[in-house]
Amino acid sequence: MRLDRRGILYPDRLPRFHRAPPSRGLAHAARWFWIPEWDLPAGVVSRQEILPFPACNLVVEPKGVSLIGPPTRPSMRSLEGRGWAVGALLRPAAAAALARLVPSRPLAELRDAAAALAAPELLAEVVAAMSDGDAGDEVRRARAVASCSAWLLERVPAPEPGGEGALANALEEALADPAVTRTDQLPPRLHVSLRTLQRTAERCFGLSLHAMIRRRRLQEAAERIREDPGLGLAALAGELGYADHAHFTTDFRALLGVTPSEYRARSGA
Repeated sequence: MRLDRRGILYPDRLPRFHRAPPSRGLAHAARWFWIPEWDLPAGVVSRQEILPFPACNLVVEPKGVSLIGPPTRPSMRSLEGRGWAVGALLRPAAAAALARLVPSRPLAELRDAAAALAAPELLAEVVAAMSDGDAGDEVRRARAVASCSAWLLERVPAPEPGGEGALANALEEALADPAVTRTDQLPPRLHVSLRTLQRTAERCFGLSLHAMIRRRRLQEAAERIREDPGLGLAALAGELGYADHAHFTTDFRALLGVTPSEYRARSGA
C-alpha cells in the first residue's frame, strides 16, 4: 500500500518502517498496521517527531500491549539500540470498543496517554513472530499482523448499520476529505445534526470535530511544504481554507512549535 507520510514530520529520520492494509473483514476496525524496526550503532539516537492522526492506536512492544489514546499535540520519541513495535491505527468504532477494556476511563480521558491492556496471549504471539530469526522479514511481519488482526476481530464486531459505530466510521471518512474545512459542512453529508456529530466525536474519537479538521489541514500543510520547496505559503493557506497567511502561520506554529517557513528550512536540512 502507498505509505501515507502526512503525520511524519521528518521522513528522512525514519528507521525501517512498514505498513500493511487490514484484511477485508477488519476494515471496520483498523485503517492500517504499522511496524517500525531499528538497529542503531552504539551512541546513535534517532529522534522521531510525529504529528499523529487524530485516532487511537493498539501497540504491541516487547514490554507489553497498550491502547494509545487520541493525541492532541505532536509526539517525539528517541530510538536507541535495537527494537521494534507493531501497531494498528484504529478506526473510531474499534477505539470506542477497546476503550471499554480500560476500567472507568472514557476515551476522552486517554488523550495523550497510554493504558496497558491485559493481553498476554497477543503479546506472546507477536513477540514470537518478530523474534523468529529463522523466518524472513516479510514472514515475521505478516505473522505479527495476523495475530493482531485475530485479536481485534474477537473484540471489535462490525458496527450495526445506523448505529453509533457506523456513524463514527462514516464521520472519519468525511473528516479525511480535504474539501471539509468547517464543521457545518458535515451534517449535510452524514444526514444527522451537528450536535449528534459532536457527541459521537467525543465518545468515539475523544477529540472535537474542530480539532480533527485542524489536524488534517496541518498534516497536509506539512506534507506539501516538504514535497514542494517552491510552494507559496500564502497560496497554500488559501487552498487549505484559512482566511489569510497570518492565520495559517499562527495555527501551524501553535501546534508544531515552528512557523511554516522554519519547518521548510528544517525539513530541507
